[in-house]
Amino acid sequence: MFPWFVRNVLDPVSAFLALAVFRVVAGLPVDMASALGGRLGRLIGPLLPPHRVARANLAAAFPEKSRAEIARLLSGMWDNLGRTFFEYPHLDSLIAMGRVEVVGVEHIHALRDDGEPGLLWGAHIANWEIVSAGPGLGGLTMHRIYRRPNNPYFDRIFQARGVVVDGELLPKGAAGARRAMALLKKGGHLGMLVDQKMNDGIAVPFFGREAMTAPALAAFALRYGCPIVASRAVRLRGAHFRLEFSPPYRLKDTGDRKADERAAMAEVNRTIESWIRERPEQWLWVHRRWPNN
Repeated sequence: MFPWFVRNVLDPVSAFLALAVFRVVAGLPVDMASALGGRLGRLIGPLLPPHRVARANLAAAFPEKSRAEIARLLSGMWDNLGRTFFEYPHLDSLIAMGRVEVVGVEHIHALRDDGEPGLLWGAHIANWEIVSAGPGLGGLTMHRIYRRPNNPYFDRIFQARGVVVDGELLPKGAAGARRAMALLKKGGHLGMLVDQKMNDGIAVPFFGREAMTAPALAAFALRYGCPIVASRAVRLRGAHFRLEFSPPYRLKDTGDRKADERAAMAEVNRTIESWIRERPEQWLWVHRRWPNN
């Protein structure tokens, strides 16, 4: 009875309300939408259960910080998260209005022109959806792996939204992995966010604690011997960003696949950690990234 209620009543009603908010926010000027999202994030976020998860994560990652400093970072995180949600209907216009400074677009050109498959990875930092726009600016078709929402109506809204990048959306899971391999085999390019917990992943250090990490990035790179580009978005001020791309690099293949995957993902985690330490308030601390939290 309860699953039926969720599927047939709660899910469509929630999606209807989300779509209504989406359309209202889409009608606002970009700066107003971003500021309103930030304000609502700071007001509502601390009242939600994930606030406790974020506070525990921050305290564990930065034991040297005072309670006041942790509180300031939490407020900044909710501000960034609220802005990100309310910027969602404006992603294309953020690019068109010149609000995204791009550093390293030549590395996207290198992926586009080398005649090989390629991989691009990022993390849930600043407005992470902007990472998807960079390859489009560089003329690269990039297929993306994403986590399909539990509510199927939200998934339809997500897939219906236009973005400044061509390519397929591939849901996480076996079917998405098979399609990803088929695309890479044909010389395609794949993008993914790699900073979320995967219960059946591999244990890799992150902020001094073992974190279950998805090895797909390393597995694909080693299987196809293809180059990788790292990418991150940085919120500079309000709805203004910098998008950074690293030079392409390749993984060392020693023949010990498990060891090579772990070494590669350990380096990825170190890079993400360095990004987060620069601007802690811009990462998604509400995620249960470590065991028992």
